[in-house]
Amino acid sequence: MTAPPKDKNNSMMRLWLRKRFTLCLYSSLAAVFVAGFASAAEEPPRPNIVFIMADDLGYGDLGCYGQQHIKTPNIDRLAAEGIRFTQAYAGGPVCTPSRSVLMTGLHNGHTVARDNVPHYVTYLQDDDTTLAEVLTNAGYRCGGVGKWSLGDAGSVGRATNQGFDTWFGYLNQDHAHYYYPEYLDDNEARLELPGNSKSHHTYSHTELTERALQFIDESSERETPFFLYAAYTLPHFSSLHEDADGLTVPSTEPYSDHNWEPKAKKYAAMIHMLDQDVGRIVNQIDDCGIRDNTLIIFTSDNGGHKNVAKRFDTNGPLRGYKRDLTEGGIRVPLIAHWPGQIPADQTSDEVIAFQDMMPTFAELAGGTPPANHDGISIIDALKGQRLKTPHDYLYWDFGHCRTRYHQAVRMNQWKGIRSDVRLGVAGPIQLYDLQNDIGEEHDVASEHPEIVQQIDRIMRSAVTPSTQYPIGKVYRGHAIWQPKTGP
Repeated sequence: MTAPPKDKNNSMMRLWLRKRFTLCLYSSLAAVFVAGFASAAEEPPRPNIVFIMADDLGYGDLGCYGQQHIKTPNIDRLAAEGIRFTQAYAGGPVCTPSRSVLMTGLHNGHTVARDNVPHYVTYLQDDDTTLAEVLTNAGYRCGGVGKWSLGDAGSVGRATNQGFDTWFGYLNQDHAHYYYPEYLDDNEARLELPGNSKSHHTYSHTELTERALQFIDESSERETPFFLYAAYTLPHFSSLHEDADGLTVPSTEPYSDHNWEPKAKKYAAMIHMLDQDVGRIVNQIDDCGIRDNTLIIFTSDNGGHKNVAKRFDTNGPLRGYKRDLTEGGIRVPLIAHWPGQIPADQTSDEVIAFQDMMPTFAELAGGTPPANHDGISIIDALKGQRLKTPHDYLYWDFGHCRTRYHQAVRMNQWKGIRSDVRLGVAGPIQLYDLQNDIGEEHDVASEHPEIVQQIDRIMRSAVTPSTQYPIGKVYRGHAIWQPKTGP
């Protein structure tokens, strides 16, 4: 800028000062704008979130977790390009409570649905806050396919009344035991499939994937981010009315020529179909040009089933199966993939659980989780880092209204299991050091009485009693859903 005029009292001097002030103001505003733009450019946009959950898939059923007989190239590729967790836990040892923990962010002792029985028309109520509602309030479009389990059609607990813009599949838990159903729930209506239980024309899993792909395609054309919850039913057992082995599948390919028992071929084919459709979902995300801004998580709702062919070693090194509170019932595979945000080919031993999805997804979406949730944000763990504030403990229980009631607590490397609690009479606690005994073979309770006492206190305080799940009173009811037999 030119030098100021020598006579500071004349009009020229005032004009010069005015121009200098204006120029400085514009320069300052420009600097603020550029700095703000640079900051916004460095901060990644809110990601799309795709949560794919298999049903009864064991910890050892995937190639990237040690499976030797069943090929899972698409899921393995997600792990190779992302992060694989070795200490991830489901919400519960069976379907309904695990889904309830995922949706509410409340652990098994607090969440509204705590077991598969008793059978209720609805579990979620209007005053329950779900993960989908949190994301909807943050501006996300939410869609779901598969098995809901938390409220039947027409009830307040149905998915489309709990934050989902769209839902396709099975609202009722027991309806999902049929892979050739006479209908599928379709938002507030039904997709009727008359005669399908006999003709076997429409395999439900195929339809679920088609709707998932459609939702991704439609959502990618909008300006808002989306959340897809793909709660697949594979490889969950099916009704014996459909298949003598309880494993309904259209074909045993590519394992038809293997010298295996029929049920082994069927189970392997189920996982093959699951893997193929995970690949289709990833390819659709690629085709829509949104891969770099989409977080994909793949997991299972609980451990593998004890009836899986022994050759597959469904739960790998873990003891027990679905319905157990040993590691085989609740530790699950969990893989996360997000290019540019999650480092490739990483393995994490951070202890995480389904209730963590609520605060994690809320933080990624810029939303607000409910104040009373039991989870922690695991964004650091997703990026391959240590958790700054890990869980003090994890809690599960199972057997409400059954002939047995068990509790389990994970605290640091320690795992405590108490069996057969009845009407205030607590049995002994078994203690395992998971850091050195992943198979829970050696009870070390007598060697660490102080740890046992801490776990005992947690077991007594972590449960909010529920009148829907009385302990010690065995449920004698039956499924309230009945299959439609034909037109």
